[in-house]
Amino acid sequence: MLQCLSGSSCVRVIEGYRSTWYFLVLVLAYVLYLIFGALVFSAVELPYEEQLRQELRNVKQQFLDDNECLSEERLEEFLTRALQASNYGVSVLNNASTNWNWDFTSALFFASTVLSTTGYGHTVPLSDGGKAFCIIYSVVGIPFTLLFLTAVVQRIMEFSTRRPVEYLHRRWGMSKPLLGALHAALLAIIIVSCFFLIPAIIFSVLEEDWNFLESFYFCFISLSTIGLGDYVPGEGYHQRFRQLYKLGITFYLISGLIAMLVVLETFCELQQLKKLRKMFYLRKQKTEDQLNIVDHDHLSFASVSDQAASFREDKTDFPDDIVSASPTTANGTMDR
Repeated sequence: MLQCLSGSSCVRVIEGYRSTWYFLVLVLAYVLYLIFGALVFSAVELPYEEQLRQELRNVKQQFLDDNECLSEERLEEFLTRALQASNYGVSVLNNASTNWNWDFTSALFFASTVLSTTGYGHTVPLSDGGKAFCIIYSVVGIPFTLLFLTAVVQRIMEFSTRRPVEYLHRRWGMSKPLLGALHAALLAIIIVSCFFLIPAIIFSVLEEDWNFLESFYFCFISLSTIGLGDYVPGEGYHQRFRQLYKLGITFYLISGLIAMLVVLETFCELQQLKKLRKMFYLRKQKTEDQLNIVDHDHLSFASVSDQAASFREDKTDFPDDIVSASPTTANGTMDR
């Protein structure tokens, strides 16, 4: 008996805090996913890092052996200065002197990466004034960008998702959840083709040192706003039509980000995903005013039910009185 009571109480506790338990499972799964990613990246990339370190040490030692007049301290000083400049997007190589990082098209490309929070990191402000302006520009520009993207995506969604699904629902009579899932899958295929596969082929042709995988990697890292900065187009030596190329990339990043948001919003509107999200949300607590309204409605309904019940009782009692009185009345009438 006690086991049954304790078991039923445990079930009630679990049922009452179901969303909390789901949320805790979600947090645990996310932490495990982070650890899984760290283990895989470490296992895959650590050997390559060690190999590259060894190659650099060998090259450095060979250079010192070939140039005995140069001390290791002076070489270290020069390399440190060169790497610092490289981190700011300035190269010491002769064939890279023709590429400027802060001409208009490059600055426009930098502004688009800042406002979209992509941030490749290959070009950064050098002066204190530029750093201060970047902070102010981002504080105003990032919310402005979110507002702009939300308005654009809302209008595109109306014509690319909601109206087609509604039209096909009326035309074919199919269920909206099924139509929504099919439409989302088709839209995802189109977006992947137009903003990932085709641009990856184009980048692999225009960028001499990129293969298809590296180009596809750049497209995904950019449009997902990760922006690692290890691959940046238009930074090659003797890049033809560099300014026009940078303008095209800026347009591609903004339009691709809009397309990605449209796909994500389309999937978020699926009934299946809405049910999945609700599993981890807190249940909305009714306010005191809402509870008072519910109680008032309940009392009103109860009073109406009581009045209806009393009326039914009176109605059932009333014919008995008529029946009991009808003989007298009948007799009186007949006597007359």
